[in-house]
Amino acid sequence: MGSDTLAFEAVDRHIRGRFGKPYRYERECESTQLLLLGSGLAEGATAATELQTGGKGRHGRQWIAPAGTSVLASVMLHPPAERHLPELSLVAALAVAEAVEGATGLTAQIKWPNDVMLNRRKVAGILCELSDGTVVCGLGINVNQTRDQLPLDAPTEPGSLLTLTGNTHDRAALLGSLLFRLERIYDGWRHGGLADLYGEIGARDFLRGRRITVDGEEATALQILRDGRLEVATGNGHGETRAVESGEVLYER
Repeated sequence: MGSDTLAFEAVDRHIRGRFGKPYRYERECESTQLLLLGSGLAEGATAATELQTGGKGRHGRQWIAPAGTSVLASVMLHPPAERHLPELSLVAALAVAEAVEGATGLTAQIKWPNDVMLNRRKVAGILCELSDGTVVCGLGINVNQTRDQLPLDAPTEPGSLLTLTGNTHDRAALLGSLLFRLERIYDGWRHGGLADLYGEIGARDFLRGRRITVDGEEATALQILRDGRLEVATGNGHGETRAVESGEVLYER
């Protein structure tokens, strides 16, 4: 891995707020979420690793990446009881999108409910797990994978910051930027809910106007709503509209 590492010494100089403290690092672990679940640590506690042996995406899929190529981290959150917790996937996706934009200079989009897209390729995913009133937000960003290190069978075509920009990126700096942005966006959500972030999320809505399938049903994605649900028009796009709370969404490439 050389000097490119997510160890505390590398990341600490990029920590600018309360997120990232305390910081747990394991060179290899089953899952960064498991390093935090049930730990009782303060909000903003972060765990990171170079290699996850049991990392999971949505619907139980494995999240596999070669050691030292990705940002693999989880953050402990203690959200207010009155907030709608599924919205946290979009909160985190906005923070990841901003961090990716800052690193690449390219516009990143949010594919509802929890993916971040760059040039029509998935470069990041978010998985939030609830346990006893706390949420552990798992974050995975493809950073320095080469094309042949990306999974070929992913339902959404993957990319990495390297394959999409031609440049390698400092993962420790990217994680520090992500934590700083996540803290700011999360605090905004705590105080004002998703409505306060809607302009930024809506502007990055990757699925808007696309033909999609939702749990196997054909539809047209209309927009991410202010409550975090996805509004779709069923059939050929002229049928009834409905709001989707969760589900498996695939889009026509």
